[in-house]
Order: sequence, then structure tokens, then C-alpha cells
Amino acid sequence: MNIVMLDAYTTNPGDLSWDNFEKLGNLTIYDRTPADKIIERAKDADIIITNKTPITKEIIDCLPNLKFIALMSTGYNIVDYVYLKEKGIPVSNIPSYSTDAVAQLVMSFILELAMNVGMHSESVKNGDWSDCADFCYWKAPLTELSGKTLGIFGLGKIGRAVAERAKAFGMNIVAYTPRIHDDEPDYIKTVSLDKMLKVSDIISMHCPLTPETEGVVNKDFISEMKDGAYFINTSRGAVVDEHALAEALNSGKLGGAGLDVLSTEPPKKDNPLLAAKNCFITPHIAWASFETRKRLVSILYNNIQAFIDGKPQNVINK
Repeated sequence: MNIVMLDAYTTNPGDLSWDNFEKLGNLTIYDRTPADKIIERAKDADIIITNKTPITKEIIDCLPNLKFIALMSTGYNIVDYVYLKEKGIPVSNIPSYSTDAVAQLVMSFILELAMNVGMHSESVKNGDWSDCADFCYWKAPLTELSGKTLGIFGLGKIGRAVAERAKAFGMNIVAYTPRIHDDEPDYIKTVSLDKMLKVSDIISMHCPLTPETEGVVNKDFISEMKDGAYFINTSRGAVVDEHALAEALNSGKLGGAGLDVLSTEPPKKDNPLLAAKNCFITPHIAWASFETRKRLVSILYNNIQAFIDGKPQNVINK
């Protein structure tokens, strides 16, 4: 069984081990694979492992031995899973491995926007406190989270984890979700999208990228939000109209944003959000803690072993 890993580096830059995977078959590992090398490197593969290296219909048609694709991610829009289903080739993803880590970053963004920790630390190091006539000062408004309303767009496992943490800060939680579950915690109030936008002091996105959610955060969406509200996105960059969000930040319509994802990654240098006011952007790291990546690698191994055993698991294109 020939196994080709096309983009190993981001998942394992050297602090984890691939040794166990060598027991599964003839393993070839590439840290990165440019688009013009995908077919050449994967042409003899029975199993492809990929994170963000795209596997399109055109590429699939050039891979005669392909039997299985193992994703190193929860999202699966990087592969043509519909065409793979037509060809009888299963695709397995890595579900529920990063819930706690993503929720942690969401709260980090919220706390930074509320308290401006980075700004004040930099100010102190620049000598502003040493030169201050008073025992304290603040360079921007400070916000108490208790009593504020958090709106959650999408109430899957990550959305629920964020709600749980927000509750600990004394926040009120409303959520818009197309799927209502009987076991929703009583501290989460499900509401219409219009209602969520109108009452939320902070909105956090937790939805997959689908035709329905692509560009859903647009000028109309933002216009319905409270003036000065904060916006958080750790889901997929393409759910946001980035020009509309940048305009809202620069005009003061929104008070700030925390983004871990952008529409193109790495971003183009002219992305308007890179220069937008009070916009904190991290390089898609919500999933990247050591513990989270270690969990991912373990699930990945189990997904491949399950396929080899004839019982594929976590298949997204059944």
C-alpha cells in the first residue's frame, strides 16, 4: 500500500513523530507540495494524506491507483469529495479534535478586544507608565464582559464550547443555528438571525463553508449588527465579505474584530483587513496547539488503519 503525505509540515513541523505510519504501508512524506507537483508525487499512491493541498477532479483522473484520501483537517472543501464518491473513493476527515483549542482562541480574541492587553503592555514598555503623573492610565476603553451578549452563528461542538466559556464570564448567550437539538443547554437561547444581529455585543462565527454560508457576513449582515459590536471568525475566511468588514471597522460601525481565517491563505498583501482598524489577525492557528495536533495525528492514523481493515471511519462522502 503506497501512502503519500503531500503537506506534512504544518501538522508536524518536527515536534511529533510519523514513525507509526510506516507500519501502515510504503510511506512517502513531503513537507509541502506545489500545484504543479501534485500529480507527479501522488500518481502511484493508493492513499493520499492531505491538509490544504487540493485534490481536484482533474487530479483525481490522473491517479489510477487512488483508493482513499485521509484528510488532516475537519474541513473537506479542499477535495472534490462528490466526484470521489462517484468513483467509490472514500474521504475521511478529522472531526472534533480541535474544539477546546478553537474555543480558547475565540475567548482570547474577545478578551483582547475587551481589555486591550497588548496595547497596554506595549505602552508600558515604551515608558508611558514610568512617565505617568498618576498610578494608572488606560489608552482605550475597557469593557466588562459580564452582562454582555454573545451571539453564536452555528451551534455545533465548537459553538457550544464557546458558549460554555462565555457563560463562565457571566455573558448572555444567543445563537442562530439551522439545526435545533433537543439537548441544547438552557443558558443558550436560540433566536432568528435578525434577532441575534440586533442584540449581540459580540458575534462569533462557527459554521462550515457551504454555498449558503459563503459571503454571509456581508454589508447587509453587518448593517444589522449593533454599533460598536465585536466580530470573531475562526470558521472559514470565505464566510466573510472582507471589503465590507474592513469598511465597517474603519468607519467605526464595528468596534473590533478577531480573525484566525481569511479568504485566501496566506493572504494577499492588499487584503483590506490587514490594514483595518482594531483588527486582530492570527495565521490560522486555532487548531495548532501541540496537544491538538497530537490528537489529530492519532485520529489520522486510526482513520487509515480503519480503511486498511475494510471498515473506514469518519467518512464524509458516504
